[in-house]
Amino acid sequence: MLRRRTHVSMATTPRRPTAPSAESASIPNLVEILVGQNLLSPEEREQVARYMTVQQLSEEAALRRLGRLSEDEITQAIAKHVQLPYLKINPLDLDLDVVTAALPAPFARRHTMCAVSKHGNTVTLAIYNPFNRAPLTDLQQFGALEVKLVVCSRTDIETVNKGFYDLKTSLKAAESQLTEGRVTAIDITNQEFLSGPSVEMDPTMQPVITALDNMLTHAFDQRASDIHMEPKRNIALVRLRIDGVLHDVHVIPKIVYQAVVSRVKMLSGLNIAEKRRPQDGRIKRNESGKEVEIRVSTMPTIFGEKAVLRIFDPDILLKSIPELGFSETELPRFMPFLENREGIILVTGPTGSGKTTTLYSVLKQMSRPEVNIVTVEDPVELVYDDFNQIQIRPDIDITFANAIRTVLRQDPDIVMVGEIRDTETADMAIQAALTGHLVFSTLHTNDAPSAITRLLDLGVPPFLITSTLIGVLAQRLVRTICQKCVDDVKPTEDDALGLAAPFEKIRDLTFRHGQGCIHCRQTGYHGRSGIYEIMPASRKLRKLIVSKTSSPEIVKTARDEGMRTLRESAIQKLVKGDTTVSEVIRVTGR
Repeated sequence: MLRRRTHVSMATTPRRPTAPSAESASIPNLVEILVGQNLLSPEEREQVARYMTVQQLSEEAALRRLGRLSEDEITQAIAKHVQLPYLKINPLDLDLDVVTAALPAPFARRHTMCAVSKHGNTVTLAIYNPFNRAPLTDLQQFGALEVKLVVCSRTDIETVNKGFYDLKTSLKAAESQLTEGRVTAIDITNQEFLSGPSVEMDPTMQPVITALDNMLTHAFDQRASDIHMEPKRNIALVRLRIDGVLHDVHVIPKIVYQAVVSRVKMLSGLNIAEKRRPQDGRIKRNESGKEVEIRVSTMPTIFGEKAVLRIFDPDILLKSIPELGFSETELPRFMPFLENREGIILVTGPTGSGKTTTLYSVLKQMSRPEVNIVTVEDPVELVYDDFNQIQIRPDIDITFANAIRTVLRQDPDIVMVGEIRDTETADMAIQAALTGHLVFSTLHTNDAPSAITRLLDLGVPPFLITSTLIGVLAQRLVRTICQKCVDDVKPTEDDALGLAAPFEKIRDLTFRHGQGCIHCRQTGYHGRSGIYEIMPASRKLRKLIVSKTSSPEIVKTARDEGMRTLRESAIQKLVKGDTTVSEVIRVTGR
């Protein structure tokens, strides 16, 4: 059989070629390369040499143990030495089929390399050791492809290989076993779905279990807050929400997808057979030594069941208050709210604006042995031992209003009401505040002053609002600039237009942005921070509320008393260098 040759394209040959070494050999003369680029001093070279001798380690292992340089810095030096491009892999930009089809898994793992892209007949391979020529010679047997090389760190390549090959293997195994009829199948007829009659794989089969485990692990590794599993006409899509933005991650076979969703429903205690009605459940999972809760929501769509898994990481939900993102001027305005023993504090904002994180963090700080904290939620976002948490269940008449009524007979000090949705809940929350309890709750309004209008719309008498309201906190979340790739940038006229500011006033400022790196998955952002609009219920505002003054007048008075708008809070973070112009505009509008 004739072999089609593969052309390997490199910028230049390495300046220090060595004999081919088996497997993924260490980088030869690594310390000398680093010294030659002034990344290590001669004194540090001697220290590394002594450490290698005493600990019997390779150069690379000694450098890692001593912490002289980061892995990325070492990899960049190697790339510069052999005159090849250096690449930081963004797993969210990779195609599952490209990664797994270009190279066999054993070969990729053995030689620490992976495919990162394919354009026409050219595939770009990420390699860790450009000095090892043996695998490049072996590539000739894998088809008529032109190969371009880039240098990546060992950790990045191994992360891609582990996640992508394991997931692909489990999906292929599930699909092939179902196709060959070697697994138990469940016949399903869904007249609601355009897909019509179908066959679903048994969700207890090992390939299905492995596929879901790999998806969850990948989501945790990527710091995802939500996993969206969406059925389409012939395939299914898995998307991750990271720092508030959705990214397409995996495309999986439709027939396997149905089994994966059933597996999710099984783990979350839902009815697998019921596919016509929305269902809600939760999963507890141990990840990296800590217990993570996943809230599951399923609903029927035209092509099948969609599932959304919201990940609640205790490290994120239970932050300290200073970690939430309050500025030096905002924190002193908010903290006095918490010094009250009775009254109601409202947190407002749309879904996904961080209200739950703020409330949980506040309750955690106020939690003490002598304080009885009770929460009434729908659903309970995170189970926390220091709180007495109640799950709303309207099907057995446990509503917000009824639950609050019961809670008041349980001798509470602090009551957290997940959301004020209707007049009855609003009345009960106000009554709880009137009877000597500190009440926290949320409202869906666009800004802090609108919370007053919303309470009036729900029928709460103005005198009760003024008697109980301590203050209102409106919030949003903006993505923060990745500190690993941050760089300065000068404002442009488009920036001025988006900020509604004269260009002459901002052109001499220096803004910051992230260039994109593996740490931030090439987005330029890593993490999110809150922007806040804080409105204490002052005497003047109470008078306006009693007189049912219009919302614009309430806004004007609050501004005169020092309230910063969400836009101003975001711009403060922009000037400080925490976020970007585009993020300010995305969150607060033009």
